[in-house]
Amino acid sequence: MKIENKNEFEQANMFGTGEPNTAYAKYFVGNSFLNPLTQPGKTPVFLANVTFEPGCRNNWHIHHAKQGGGQILICTAGEGWYQEKGKAAVSLTREQ
Repeated sequence: MKIENKNEFEQANMFGTGEPNTAYAKYFVGNSFLNPLTQPGKTPVFLANVTFEPGCRNNWHIHHAKQGGGQILICTAGEGWYQEKGKAAVSLTREQ
């Protein structure tokens, strides 16, 4: 679901945009925003909503995990792309 109006996007972004993601800015081309949904160390899994400005790109990186998956991506507003190593890029969109 492509959203071009910022106010419309904010209404659709159910977890909120959060604050500028300055701690990880070096890994992005463009701006991202981080809204933690849990407190690190207080829950078994850290959950956060990450919002990307239009055209933002994330540098290639790996999420390691001791078991299971290292990251789960869920598109809650707007649209984007992700790619696993050695696989084709996949479109992320929010189903209506």
